Amino acid sequence: MHLVIYGREKLDKIQGLVEDKFKEIRNIDRSCPRFTGEPFTSEHLQILVRTVPIEEGHKLRLVWPIDPEFHYYKEGPCRYLVHLIGHQAEGSLYYILKTLGWATSLFACESQYSLDFSCFEVHINLTDAGHGHMQDIVGLLFKYISLLQKSGVCRWIFDELSDVCETKFHYQDKIQPIDDVVDISSNMQKYPPKDWLVRSSLLSIFSPDIIQMMLNKLSPNKVRIFWLSKKFESLTNMVEPWYGTAYSIERITDSMIQEWIAASPNENLHLPAPNVFIPTYQHLKSCFPKKKKKIGLTFVIRSTLNQVKCPVLLRKSPYSTLWYKPDTMFFTPKAYIKIHFKCPHARASPEAKVLTYIFTELLMDYLNDYAYYARVAELNYEINSTISGFQVTLCGYSHKLRILMDTVVEKIASFKVKANRFSVIKEMVTKEYQNFKFEQPSEQAMYYCRLILQEHSLPWMEKLEALPHLEAEDLAKFVPMMLSRAFLECYTAGNLESNEAESMILRIEDVFFKGSNPICHPLFPSQHLTKRVVKLEKGKHYIYPVEGLNPSDENSSLVHYIQVHRDDFMLNVKLELFTLIAKQPAFHQLSSVEQLGYITVLLQRNYCGIHGVQFIIQSTVKGPGHIDLRVEEFLKTFQNKLDEMPDDEFKSNVNTLIDKKLEKHKNLEEEADFYWTEIADRYFSCKKIIIAALRQLTQQEYIDFFNEHIKVGAPQKRTLSVRVYGHPHSSEYASDTRSPVQPCSVKIDDIFSFRRSQPLYGSFK
Repeated sequence: MHLVIYGREKLDKIQGLVEDKFKEIRNIDRSCPRFTGEPFTSEHLQILVRTVPIEEGHKLRLVWPIDPEFHYYKEGPCRYLVHLIGHQAEGSLYYILKTLGWATSLFACESQYSLDFSCFEVHINLTDAGHGHMQDIVGLLFKYISLLQKSGVCRWIFDELSDVCETKFHYQDKIQPIDDVVDISSNMQKYPPKDWLVRSSLLSIFSPDIIQMMLNKLSPNKVRIFWLSKKFESLTNMVEPWYGTAYSIERITDSMIQEWIAASPNENLHLPAPNVFIPTYQHLKSCFPKKKKKIGLTFVIRSTLNQVKCPVLLRKSPYSTLWYKPDTMFFTPKAYIKIHFKCPHARASPEAKVLTYIFTELLMDYLNDYAYYARVAELNYEINSTISGFQVTLCGYSHKLRILMDTVVEKIASFKVKANRFSVIKEMVTKEYQNFKFEQPSEQAMYYCRLILQEHSLPWMEKLEALPHLEAEDLAKFVPMMLSRAFLECYTAGNLESNEAESMILRIEDVFFKGSNPICHPLFPSQHLTKRVVKLEKGKHYIYPVEGLNPSDENSSLVHYIQVHRDDFMLNVKLELFTLIAKQPAFHQLSSVEQLGYITVLLQRNYCGIHGVQFIIQSTVKGPGHIDLRVEEFLKTFQNKLDEMPDDEFKSNVNTLIDKKLEKHKNLEEEADFYWTEIADRYFSCKKIIIAALRQLTQQEYIDFFNEHIKVGAPQKRTLSVRVYGHPHSSEYASDTRSPVQPCSVKIDDIFSFRRSQPLYGSFK
């Protein structure tokens, strides 16, 4: 048994707590169970397992039994091999497979199963073309392993990894205490006490022999190959008993693998280059300007930076806005940059949405050859499509962050479509859309809820239908048009001085908006984008019944959404308190007592500044119509408990919410994500004002809010129930769709006819 206590109290008090709570547990000197040796015998090795998955796509997984790396945690042999085999820059295995059009992703990892046994794994997502070249791909993997054998263990590669690990350890972010104690208690099984906190975070001993020993285990005579594809349907001869997965097993030999190696393409596999993104120094900057400007808005903004606790609008132009938040809490040499390209043409049609998505995927694809080194050095970057364009996110050590940002900006500005990569990304996106029908019914229900409520949301089927007709030439024409009109919303935070943040944005404006032939032009006043939400009618209960997309899924699901208000300070406070008080009783009643489903969630929901609350329940035992009735019954019971709630219990709940509000963000990225959401919604919550309002809130005011907006039959209540029916409840679906609705209920037959007929809340912007 291993125990970790995390708390603010003094050690003497914590020790007393432990002795009091655990004194009845006797120490009988039992040791941890150990299972020495490998579980695989010769019959389990050198096999090729073909498997039929549920989803579209082809996957390859190669597995070798190895010793757990924590036996050599200071030497890090697995980390060294994972770094090289999983590398994605030029010359790597993945780079070659991508160039050949055979793979869309690759990663290597250790999968630990016990204190004495692990596996080294390589996972590769294949394209349709790659599926036809499985033997070549396995051959190339073993060629790369052979290259590592011949190259020997490189001291400079180990030193790079050691530098990255040391920097990451010294500037690691805080994590949730519950995760921290779980990690440490697990480490106590594996490491000596002096390394319980450090564990395998630091590589301190360069041992070529140990790394070579681990590399030798990745041999053809120890490999297990798992190959997944729907193309194996009707070609397998076995079925595993738990999930009914069809599969077959084929023996492979050393000579077969040697033939695959010999027949594989002769490509220029080589080791990675030295990593220019590894920071060479770390220091904290003075994030406040040394000189104040004398006139205008700039003086007001700059003079307030010394007291800044929320993002400030540092700069505004016809091209962009710049929000800035210096690091006043974490004091680490890290920075965060978010640039949202708002492009009206990006949401003009299903085709435009799909092309925007493919554009962002291609950008990530093009960047990977060079910027993967940045990811290795803990400089993370993402380019994602949004409902109104696309956004770039950069986060990591501030020393080399500007170099990465300039690289990303240049890739966007000089974007050209490569036809071969377009085909690969198009295939990947097609499978992604096709696989939506295999999402959990609860995810499908939330998707329909967004589709009903959000003005510009599009159905996945329209995007899937648009895909086959799109070619590389369409994207080549679309991207300049999409970028022709744009507005940039920017947020910078962390270890950046305000003049640095301004310099970055001025550089971006120069690239896109300046010059004799600019890529972008400012938006016309009529083009500024809004995100609006359907305003449900008071006193109405809207119901949308639909069959689940996967006919073999036995789960049904319900989203019971209660729309409360367009942002209002006091209503926000009351709604958040309701969610906190009702969450545990809802799970207890609907999941534990009635056992409707393991997925039972009550959470607050903010759709573009329109606040509400929703129940999400997924079940095999009951259909969504029945579950909807049970949710309403819970609200009736909860109303009675609320009326009878003692004053001290109410105050205890208020204090719990206050404590939650007083919790500090754990790291820069968590803080930045929080403030970015508030910037997007144009709403900054002030903790002091919220806490003061909570302390003034009376129980009667809270009950009045519940009676007006939440309780069953409340005059102000607006409800939407999305019911997704699984296979066992198909007869209930047929019955529910034919049955007349109850008074004050409205059945939605067609989402878009309904959406067009409803008023919208005013834009929050």
